[in-house]
Amino acid sequence: MRKKDVPQDPHLFGEWKEVSYALDEDGKYVMVPSAGWEPANIANDMAWKSIEAEIGRVVERVRAGELSPLAYHMARHQMDPGMLAGYAGLFKFQVRRHMKPAAFRRISPALADRYAAILRITRDELMEMPGCDPAAGTRK
Repeated sequence: MRKKDVPQDPHLFGEWKEVSYALDEDGKYVMVPSAGWEPANIANDMAWKSIEAEIGRVVERVRAGELSPLAYHMARHQMDPGMLAGYAGLFKFQVRRHMKPAAFRRISPALADRYAAILRITRDELMEMPGCDPAAGTRK
């Protein structure tokens, strides 16, 4: 693609730009800022709607007391048990167990701090989901 043909369909990024590579007038590859491309914008919108729906399902399960706040924070960061286990130096089954409210309430402060650091939140934020009572798993 030539530099002048780089798509500039603004949508997802707003004032931000993504970098595309294109050929300049001399036939050399150069970085070119792009506001986006309509098909990519549509695909990204669909992906984000899917992610938001998944987070919504997790939120309802946390509020119902079926899952711990850890599940919410994992969904918000698009992590699965295997990924979080890898970062935390744990086994997948341990992370899955901590997704259960009773097991999550019993994790050590050191492990809570490790999870919080990985998720880039405080231990207090980890232990609850916004708008929920962490002990009961219900909405405040």
